[in-house]
Amino acid sequence: MKISVLGAGAWGTALGVQAAVRHEVLLWARDAQQAQALHAQRRNTRYLPEVELPAALAVGSDFDAALAHVREGLLVIATPMAGLRGMLQALPAGSRALWLCKGFEAGTGLLGHEIAREACPQAVTGVLSGPSFAAEVARLQPTALVAASADAALCELAVQAFHGEALRIYTCDDPVGVEVGGAVKNVLAIATGMCDGLELGLNARAAVITRGLAEMTRLGLALGAKVETFMGLSGLGDLVLTATGDLSRNRRVGLQLAAGKTLAQVLAELGHVAEGVYSAATVARRARDKGVEMPITEAVVAVLEGRLTPQQAVGQLMQRAPNTERCG
Repeated sequence: MKISVLGAGAWGTALGVQAAVRHEVLLWARDAQQAQALHAQRRNTRYLPEVELPAALAVGSDFDAALAHVREGLLVIATPMAGLRGMLQALPAGSRALWLCKGFEAGTGLLGHEIAREACPQAVTGVLSGPSFAAEVARLQPTALVAASADAALCELAVQAFHGEALRIYTCDDPVGVEVGGAVKNVLAIATGMCDGLELGLNARAAVITRGLAEMTRLGLALGAKVETFMGLSGLGDLVLTATGDLSRNRRVGLQLAAGKTLAQVLAELGHVAEGVYSAATVARRARDKGVEMPITEAVVAVLEGRLTPQQAVGQLMQRAPNTERCG
C-alpha cells in the first residue's frame, strides 16, 4: 500500500517508521530544511532522536507530491489539532484520510469529524487513536489503537496499513466517542498530574481517573457517542496511559503546576504541545452548552487560568456535596 504521512512530528514519524516495514511510505515535513535533515541524518533529532529512520521511509516537503503518492492509498494527517482544518481543506475529492490529533479546535470548539464535515465533505475520513506514546510505537513496542469512521472500508484500510506484529488496530463505528475520549483524557491527565504532584496518594489518583472517566462519558453521550466506546482503547485505555505514564506531556503539566510553577514556565520548559492546556476551556464550554456537569475539568480550567491554585482546586472538589455515583 502507498501511504503519505502529513506531519513529521513525533507521532507522524513513529507511524511512518511502523508502516515502512511493509508499505511504500512518504513522510511529509512542512519545512524543507527539516525534510532535508531527516533524509540526510535518518533521525528526527527534535522529536525522536533515539529512533533510526528505516531506509525504506521516504521523506520530502513537496505537498503535491505527498498527495499524488496516495491517489489509491491512505493519507495520515499527523499535525496538531490547530493544523487539521487546513490539511482537510487541501484534500482532493475522494481522498481517504485518517487524523491522529486529539482535542477540540480552538475558537470553534469542534471535534475532528465536525471539522471534516465542514472542510472536506467530499473525502472519506476518520480518526486513528488510542493509548500510545510515539517513542514506544517507533521502537516497535506492542501497542493497540482504534480506527474509527462512519465508513467501514476506511477502517479496514487502516488495519491493512498498520496492523502487524507490534501494532494491533481495532475498528470502531463511533468516531464521536473516540474523539471525545482523545480530547478529554488530556485534560484529566493534567488533573491527575496535579494530584500526584501534591502527593495526595494512590487513592486520590484512582478517584480522579475514575470520576474523570464518568465526566468523559457524560459529555460523549451528550454529543452522540456510544457508552461502550469509553470502556475501550480510546476511553479508559488512553485515559489510564496519559494520566499515569511518565512520557505524558499533559501529566507533566499537572506535576509542574503542583510544584508551584506558572503555566508560562511549564510550557516554556516542556517545549512541545500539550493539547490538554488548549482543550480544557473548550471541553468545559461544550459541556456547559450541553448541560453536562464536569467538576474535575472545571477545576483544571480554573488552575490553568490562574483563578485557583492546585491545592485550592482539590479542596473545592472535596467539599462538593455527596452524590450518587453515575457515569451516564
